[in-house]
Amino acid sequence: MSEHNPWKVLESKEIYNNNWIKLTEHQVLNPAGGHGIYGEVHFKNIAIGILPLDEELNTWLVGQYRFPTKSYSWEIVEGGGPLNDEPLESAKRELSEETGLTAIKFTEIQRMYLSNSVSDELAIIYIAQGLTPGQSSPEETEELIVKKLPFEQAYQMVMAGEITDSISVAAILKTKILIQEGKI
Repeated sequence: MSEHNPWKVLESKEIYNNNWIKLTEHQVLNPAGGHGIYGEVHFKNIAIGILPLDEELNTWLVGQYRFPTKSYSWEIVEGGGPLNDEPLESAKRELSEETGLTAIKFTEIQRMYLSNSVSDELAIIYIAQGLTPGQSSPEETEELIVKKLPFEQAYQMVMAGEITDSISVAAILKTKILIQEGKI
């Protein structure tokens, strides 16, 4: 098997566009040569995830109601960074806005696409260390609860299915491995 693009786009039409996403419908020939449609969601920001970790291996989770899933969600610090901005600057801003924390050290641990069958949304995940507390300033669209807990408890929440957000699951599982390997 080759790694080339087997899809052929015949025509594309913008269906929806706002400040955050653009939805395009493509008329395509699929890999088998059949006619079909493909919907593509383009995100206008990079998804940023930050797992703060102190010297005692405590972390901070952010709780909030998520409109699309109609459920409350416990997550690592997350937000969006404009495509033209340096992702690390977006990470620093989100960490401060949501928790009030600032960090001396940020380590990128993962890049991933969140739903690559329909979307181009890229996520970049950082571990933040060398933490200093401060005053949070969430956006008006955020009603957040922030809690500090042992990292191991956050890991157990993932394993019990209590944390289901994809960026948070990936960050916590990857960090667990890095801790076990002595890299953190």
